Amino acid sequence: MRDSSGTITAQRLASIKPSPSISAKARVDALRAEGRKIIDFTVGEPDLATPSHIVAAGAQALANGHTRYTGPAGTPQLRQAIAGKLACENGLSYDAAQIVVGSGAKQIIFNALAASLNEGDEVVIPAPYWVSYPDMVALCGGVPVVVPAGQAQHFKLTAAQLAAAITPRTRWVVLNTPNNPTGAVYSHEELRALCDVLLRHPHVWLMTDEIYEHFVYGGVRHVSPQQVEPALRERMLLVNGFSKAYAMTGWRIGYGAGPRELVKAITLLITQSTTCPNAAAQAAAVAALQGPQQCVAEAAQLFGQRRERLVRGLNQVPGVRCDNPQGAFYVFPHVGGLIGAVTSQGQRLQTDLDVAAYFLEAAGVALMDGTSYGMSPYLRLSFATSLETIDEGCQAMAHAAQALELAPAA
Repeated sequence: MRDSSGTITAQRLASIKPSPSISAKARVDALRAEGRKIIDFTVGEPDLATPSHIVAAGAQALANGHTRYTGPAGTPQLRQAIAGKLACENGLSYDAAQIVVGSGAKQIIFNALAASLNEGDEVVIPAPYWVSYPDMVALCGGVPVVVPAGQAQHFKLTAAQLAAAITPRTRWVVLNTPNNPTGAVYSHEELRALCDVLLRHPHVWLMTDEIYEHFVYGGVRHVSPQQVEPALRERMLLVNGFSKAYAMTGWRIGYGAGPRELVKAITLLITQSTTCPNAAAQAAAVAALQGPQQCVAEAAQLFGQRRERLVRGLNQVPGVRCDNPQGAFYVFPHVGGLIGAVTSQGQRLQTDLDVAAYFLEAAGVALMDGTSYGMSPYLRLSFATSLETIDEGCQAMAHAAQALELAPAA
């Protein structure tokens, strides 16, 4: 029954927010349309062009008439290419029936939750987290159980925390490694400890979002939990995609690899929503996996240089302290030194949201607040942008911070 206001929207949408990063990007676009110069660190999108051989494969697919529906789980060619990638790069054995392709990794995550959660089921999500995880869980009738994993533990969930968070209602644990927003990467030993906990709780499944796997720095190596504990394979879903490694954000191709029953359920939801992934984009994704991989290595090297430049620049901003992330292309600096500072207009910065708003207004620098990712007082900045932009942004932030009246040290 509709309420007396006649609203058409479902009650569950009342607690759901638009994606903060997408909202921030919209704000940047609006300010630029007004004529303001904005230095943008908000969206995690490589500033690199999609490699030419991938674009050519997509264009050739269109020219060859690949403009019709494909199978809902993806073309056989792409699913076989993904199986080959997982075997070659990750040492994991999957066949095509255990792989489903979606319109981005985001769709795979959402559909996996929608296919598996009953009302009140719990999902353990370490914080800081990618902004969409909790809202996706809530939209699917689940309860997000957020476990703070702070800077003192390098922003990683511990085995003790996981054991304490699991209840009889726990359905999933979600791990994002390398992590957005912190860049944290779980080691083999850390994953071993988490897997040991999961072995004791056979009703709990593990979802791993590994979309930043190719971007790790300083000798760090990405490890998938399935490499650590094969016995958990039948209750694990590996999620990945093409947006980050191959600069294919707009092509919207992601995938999941997991047990046949879950893959079949995800595919069922695709048949009733998007029908299938984009045909030409799937052909381009095959070329991405089977073509030269030098583009990925070059992107990782470039991001590594940008990481060092951004960390160095942020540590020169008064009140900001930034550690080197191990992976992805984000930094998550602590801005506690700016909490309590007063602007020239007499406004006191009380939260990291205030700090983010101040840098946008006073410095023309757009970045994300840590609160949106479940932890404060932090900011998130993407270094998937040029060295010139990084230098200009850090200088503008430093100048703006110097104009503040900082709170006295405790």
